[in-house]
Amino acid sequence: MTTEAEDPTLTIDELAARSGVTVRTVRFYGTRGLLPPPEIGPRRVGRYGHAHLARLALIEELRLQGMTLAAIERYLSRLPADLTEQDLAVHRAVVSSWAPEAVETVGRTELDRRAGRPLTDDDVRRLAAMDVLAAEGDDWRVDTGMLRLAVQLLDLPFSQEVILAARTTLLDHSRAAAQELSALLRDAVPEHTPSDVRTLSAHMQPLVIQALLTTFQRSLRHEVREWLGEGEAGHGRAD
Repeated sequence: MTTEAEDPTLTIDELAARSGVTVRTVRFYGTRGLLPPPEIGPRRVGRYGHAHLARLALIEELRLQGMTLAAIERYLSRLPADLTEQDLAVHRAVVSSWAPEAVETVGRTELDRRAGRPLTDDDVRRLAAMDVLAAEGDDWRVDTGMLRLAVQLLDLPFSQEVILAARTTLLDHSRAAAQELSALLRDAVPEHTPSDVRTLSAHMQPLVIQALLTTFQRSLRHEVREWLGEGEAGHGRAD
């Protein structure tokens, strides 16, 4: 596994397998400028890293939302060139939040493809514990919006109990925030029709999601600084 501090180590075949796309697709995105070129290693072999994985995940999310290739190109062209893997993951989270809740029933081969890698039996068990999938005969009912995120959580050096506790914390706080915000809106717009509520929600949702992501990122960075004992010393760096 690579990190931002390490040299890219994935071949194009490994990158494609991890991303759930074909090698031909990777090359196509590269020729269109959607994907940065690889670093050239020994024997002129191209090597890819986590930033390529994150960018591919964002491209595929945009495609799944129904964007045309031209629209994806415009979207990516507006992004800063120096975005980190984490920044790209935030953009993908915002994009994936546009989609309605989607649960599909798929076979094991398709489940592996959707996950972006072959899943072990232990992986499947942990994903089921996260309520991301559930057995249905020989197939699996999958929360497609959460699958890729949950698969990334499998790689973190935490126990399943810690991940489930974190999930519960996030769900509880997000529900509380949604309930309080809904109460504020109900008081602010006392006279409304079902159509008014749906229109207001459609306009508010992307703004609220972006605000939540931005404030959470800043709060988490603050907590990490406190954890590392940096305190006020780290506040001079931009969030």
